[in-house]
Amino acid sequence: MKVHPTRLPEVLLLEPRVFGDERGFFFESWNQGVFDRLLGQEVRFVQDNHSRSARGVLRGLHYQRTQPQGKLVRLTAGRVFDVAVDLRRSSPRFGQWSGVELDANDHRQLWIPPGFGHGFLVLSDSADVVYKVTGHQIPEDERAVAWNDPTLAIAWPLHQLGGPPTLSARDAAAPQLAGADLFD
Repeated sequence: MKVHPTRLPEVLLLEPRVFGDERGFFFESWNQGVFDRLLGQEVRFVQDNHSRSARGVLRGLHYQRTQPQGKLVRLTAGRVFDVAVDLRRSSPRFGQWSGVELDANDHRQLWIPPGFGHGFLVLSDSADVVYKVTGHQIPEDERAVAWNDPTLAIAWPLHQLGGPPTLSARDAAAPQLAGADLFD
């Protein structure tokens, strides 16, 4: 597995070895030992999530405040612009973001550690996003930051859509970074 750095050193883009021929392909999408060695720590995933979204849907920026989750994100169909934002007030990179394009055809995965917000914008007709998380989903602990907060200045590739993104009511009402319930 190759590790590619992102703008945020804790957020890693992982590229598995893919073996392909005329029959199709094979790759190892998850291996506990390899992942732990790459991070230099043991990470325990407790839940897998799968979402399907239409072109132009923007989900995020989501996180859990008191029981934060690390996420290992990959696509099984489609293409998205995936974003991680450092929401730890004590971090020297507080408020900084990293964005990468994930495509089901290249099988890359994004590791987003606890303490970061996560969001994605669907660039293909639809996208199936599958992600492993290190903590269970706790609805009352879920938080969000506005996807278009001017202090974050995330360069979402909206020009590829030809219009504004489609948001949930919750994401449309998310607070700006300055008013959000963040990490210390």
